[in-house]
Amino acid sequence: MTALDTTVRAKRSFAARVASGAAGGVMRVFLILIALIWMVPTLGLLVSSFRDPTDIAASGWWKVFTAPGQLTAKSYETLLENDAITESLLNTVWITVPATLLVVFVGAMAGYAFAWMDFKGRDWWFVVVVALLVVPVQIALIPLSDLFGKIGIFGDIIGVVLFHVGFGLPFAIFLLRNFFAEIPRELLEAARLDGAGEVRLFATVVLPLAAPALASLGIFQFLWVWNDMLVALVFSNSGSQPLTVALQQQVRQFGSNIEVLAPGAFISMVIPLVVFFAFQRQFVSGVMAGAVK
Repeated sequence: MTALDTTVRAKRSFAARVASGAAGGVMRVFLILIALIWMVPTLGLLVSSFRDPTDIAASGWWKVFTAPGQLTAKSYETLLENDAITESLLNTVWITVPATLLVVFVGAMAGYAFAWMDFKGRDWWFVVVVALLVVPVQIALIPLSDLFGKIGIFGDIIGVVLFHVGFGLPFAIFLLRNFFAEIPRELLEAARLDGAGEVRLFATVVLPLAAPALASLGIFQFLWVWNDMLVALVFSNSGSQPLTVALQQQVRQFGSNIEVLAPGAFISMVIPLVVFFAFQRQFVSGVMAGAVK
């Protein structure tokens, strides 16, 4: 090691040396341990969902490792026999899927228009979209409740879907517009020279290129809508409430209705995880594409 290397090493701050050392195997082991500790409540919920309520009241969930005979699917049978829970699960699907697809589809069309189409006031309209990103959900609850009541959709699934679409579109348009703007102009011009119109250009050239970004947006929107409780509490009724509200009602009505709450909470958690892992590759590609651009 030369004198220059020794001097450079000496001038490095203590924080820089700690950060450099933390990038090694010790930090990786530490992060793995943190992840395992973070997953303990999830494991406890899973185990509790397969235990009898009397066993849950008598001992902790870890008791199952010494008494595996406690495991039973009776709680899931009880859950499937509960009409309120099963109907709310279907309501959650009817709310989440349309709200996600509409935001992705409409956001893609609007993002393409803002990126590559010239129309009057385009920049000012985009400024409005960006400004809507900072509008909190709570500020629209009362006005939209009044509006939905006047047009007769308050308490219906369509009202919950429209609310989520309205508040999901600004972020979708902002995200996709920035992604579409990075597409080489030469590629679009070549497609136009081949006779492609705007619709064909959008469907056959732009959308395939934007698949990672669309998947990332779809995952974000799906998770937000699926796990929402505030909007559903305000705009749904007993016939249109999603799973989050139904589980909350179970807590209020029965206090410790664990034979329904544990499996219901686990199902509510595991479905978004399945969706995320199903589109994980596209999600990572979308994030990395955005980072590079």
